[in-house]
Amino acid sequence: MAGIRSKAIAAALAAIVLAVLTTLVHGSWRGEPLAARADEKTKRVASAQPVLAPVSGEAAGATPTEAGIRAALDPLTKATALGAPPAIAVVDALTGKALYGANQDRAATPASTTKITTAVAALTAPGPDHRIATRVVPGATPGTIVLVGGGDPTLTALDGQQYGSAYRPARLSDLAAATANALKATGTTQVKLQYDTTLYTGPALHAIGVNENIAPVVSLMVDEGRVDPTVVGKESNRVPSPGIDAAKKFAALLKTAGITVDGTPAQGTAPTGGAPELASVQSPPMSAMVEQMLTFSDNDLAEALLRQVAIAGGQPASFQGGTVAARKVLEGLGVNYGASALKDGSGLDKEDRLTPQTLVQTLAVAASQPHPELRWALTGLPIAGFTGTLTERYGPNSGSADAAGVVRAKTGSLTGVSTLSGLVRDRDGRLLAFAILADKFTGDPDPARAAIDRMAAALADCGCTTA
Repeated sequence: MAGIRSKAIAAALAAIVLAVLTTLVHGSWRGEPLAARADEKTKRVASAQPVLAPVSGEAAGATPTEAGIRAALDPLTKATALGAPPAIAVVDALTGKALYGANQDRAATPASTTKITTAVAALTAPGPDHRIATRVVPGATPGTIVLVGGGDPTLTALDGQQYGSAYRPARLSDLAAATANALKATGTTQVKLQYDTTLYTGPALHAIGVNENIAPVVSLMVDEGRVDPTVVGKESNRVPSPGIDAAKKFAALLKTAGITVDGTPAQGTAPTGGAPELASVQSPPMSAMVEQMLTFSDNDLAEALLRQVAIAGGQPASFQGGTVAARKVLEGLGVNYGASALKDGSGLDKEDRLTPQTLVQTLAVAASQPHPELRWALTGLPIAGFTGTLTERYGPNSGSADAAGVVRAKTGSLTGVSTLSGLVRDRDGRLLAFAILADKFTGDPDPARAAIDRMAAALADCGCTTA
């Protein structure tokens, strides 16, 4: 037992260090001094079970009973803020065994918990090491070059520092410099520029229309099409045509590198038949992009990664092709899709439907020993009270503060919808996967979120081996 406690404390302290570093990057929490926030959370987390400790052997803890979990959760599902009892599923992450269900087969609106399925699909095909290339090739007409979009929404016109330590995106300036060097090597200092966005098919505009949460989904963009490229992980005005925006910025960088671009960049298509590449840059690996997508609920990344799944699966790189390909991947992993039916990869579409059972099975597969390639779908989940979209939840007056640092889960929010799905270690050290989908309330979403957080906290506090 001493060994288990040592592991728990070590992992909890690691979480505290991460929390302090995150706070220093993102600033204070609800106006509290940084040191006060870190100290208050240290007191609550130091003795908690680590959410991502090993899931095998003695450290796994005793398996809770269905009756025990029901006694802990059922009273909380009746909260009036939820409008109606939510759809819930809880499984043992070690074995995948179902431990609790309440409307677990009902296909509910999942909101951004959809991104869990996108993450697991992307880490499976094309895989965690996959990178997205943005290329420049000679055009069909002499004196023309083509900027070819490969679907990397993180390609940046800045220096890449806006992502902090998460990763370094590909830089448009590096692509321009390499292109200029290649052109100068052939004696070329003046070109016409085209840009190719033909990789994606179908509608570019998401079903929700023009929205600050997502840019038009095209295969060539810089800084996720944000008008202010320094904004990361927040709502932001978007340019109406990300492809031409990227091409114009590339043209300006070529000029800085000593290459003159005649006229305005025009839409075009790269020659077929393997045209020689002048230059290229590559995105961060899929594993890093998945973590970023989950932690900050990045909709642009979600839709881009869904299209990479479509391409890997031989489907059209569209909303529909991506969801078809993702479903095939998940079912190939043994996930029961049941009544689930998705329209996108981000969860912004209110017509999306997922069952809690689909979500918890997806998480259990990601936590299983045969699939280490899926671990980033877990490490990217926000930590309650510390990171990403859970930073402002599980606070000292929330009624769920004891679960700060213990729950690790993806949030979801739309009008009348609040969802949470992820992992938690119960009091006995057992790792549980859960999904809570509330999509039938009206009014202020904060009380609904608080009610859901209390359910996750109840699982963390559950020594539910008896009723």
